[in-house]
Amino acid sequence: MSDVKAESSVMGQIVALCKRRGFVYPASEIYGGIRGFWDYGPLGILLKNNIRDWWWRQMVLCPPIGPDGHPVDMVGLDSAIIQHPRTWEASGHVAGFNDPMVDDIGVSRYRADHMFGMFAAGADVPVATCVASSLGEAAEMIATDKKLQKLFGLRNVEVAERNEAGVTAVKASYKGQPFEGTILCLYPPAREGLFPTYPSPSTGEVGKLTDPRAFNLMLDTYPGPIRDEANKAYLRPETAQGIFLNFKNVVDTTRVKVPFGVAQVGKSFRNEVTPRNFIFRSREFEQMEMEWFCPPDDALMWYDFWKHERMKWWESLGVAKENLKFRDHDKDELSHYSKATVDIEYKYPFTAPDFGELEGIAHRGSYDLTQHQEHSKQKLDYFDQELQLRLKEQGIAPEEIKARSRYIPNVIEPASGLTRAVLVLLCEAYTVDAARPSGVYLKFKPKFAPIKAGIYPLVAKDGMPEVAEKLYLDLRNRFTCEYDPKQAIGKRYARMDEIGTPFCVTVDGDTLKDQTVTIRHRDTLQQERIGLDKVKDFLRDRVEE
Repeated sequence: MSDVKAESSVMGQIVALCKRRGFVYPASEIYGGIRGFWDYGPLGILLKNNIRDWWWRQMVLCPPIGPDGHPVDMVGLDSAIIQHPRTWEASGHVAGFNDPMVDDIGVSRYRADHMFGMFAAGADVPVATCVASSLGEAAEMIATDKKLQKLFGLRNVEVAERNEAGVTAVKASYKGQPFEGTILCLYPPAREGLFPTYPSPSTGEVGKLTDPRAFNLMLDTYPGPIRDEANKAYLRPETAQGIFLNFKNVVDTTRVKVPFGVAQVGKSFRNEVTPRNFIFRSREFEQMEMEWFCPPDDALMWYDFWKHERMKWWESLGVAKENLKFRDHDKDELSHYSKATVDIEYKYPFTAPDFGELEGIAHRGSYDLTQHQEHSKQKLDYFDQELQLRLKEQGIAPEEIKARSRYIPNVIEPASGLTRAVLVLLCEAYTVDAARPSGVYLKFKPKFAPIKAGIYPLVAKDGMPEVAEKLYLDLRNRFTCEYDPKQAIGKRYARMDEIGTPFCVTVDGDTLKDQTVTIRHRDTLQQERIGLDKVKDFLRDRVEE
């Protein structure tokens, strides 16, 4: 269990660093905070915007080269957070956007699929329960949380084995007797009425848990002066529907032709039962979504295309290949609209050695446009003139040409969380180095580091601040830099390590003599001397690549 403990400790250290250095703060902290909401501080917003801007550039401004050797056709959109309520009826969110919820009467409330139990061999009632987001996290909690072990009469818990089916073999002492068993997710239960027989994760008391029930994840609101059901609206749980509602607008007002994509970055809201794992799962978050509209016959080809393009994009952020993988959804976990879905998963500290969801690429078929066409009574089909001409050249019968050249496009949707991407880069960059004064540094790829360079006078006298500030004013027009003339230079370097700044430029006494400065490299701690007039080119070559 030492590896699991280490991974848990790393996540705690990352969260502490984010607060201490201004990446992420608890929202409304002076009032005790509000669960599931986070504020992005001065460095957090810079990191988030760097990721957002790179996604926008790679998806909209410089989209990928398609199978035909030419750039794919892509436009952007920024749709309203609040849409007409019937939007969510058509999309299925009102009726089907639910999580199973279990009440712990008088204590708390849990997502049923986040509840895990430790079972004796052959038993259907757990001897201990916990709330986690993965089997690995559940095993860690049961094996390391002394309060939890004391609550359930456990001692000397040892996780012996994990297999691909998601079952963990456990050895322990239970109420003084040797115990062997497994850890499993409690949901779905083997039969109705089991949850009331399970011990509470918080108190150990039996009979306080309710059976799971559906809990709608949409946050509602009431635009206008009247607060009644007729005026009820929702904060969007995803950005995708705003794209579908504007499909005809985009076709009619731009020069795009199927196949093409519409990309959007924006806030979404989900009333998560149990937000957890820092900013991994929160109630307010930002998404980066794209809907790719294509002919039905080409949908599988485009699904495979976008699957691999999105993996390449995550690698372009500096995420190691070994920390990323594809996971195809089984048929029983596909969304109601999906013909196929694959997740790109990342090995987070709180899921290790397992992986957790990072981005989903879904083949949505024609479900969304069909639903909105039926509910709005507006035509959302597409006349494919180029296909019509090709079919005529092939000598296809007029009836078949007519049927095939007008269709409702299929949709391929790569959808990822921008705020989850921030978490991934923080986890990926976090590097322990006991030899440094800071003890750790953030090894961001220079392109995405919040601050690209620190510009420092060695001391705040002898003309050094004036030279350093002049250099800073010249560089800031192109690079996000920081000028700081105070503190010992070692402390300034340590702070730059902790926030992931790749380079520090120091003006010293020799600068005034020979017009050279010292460049300190974050990753290697190497220091080199270059000309003052070469600094801009130095940063350009290393930050913009």
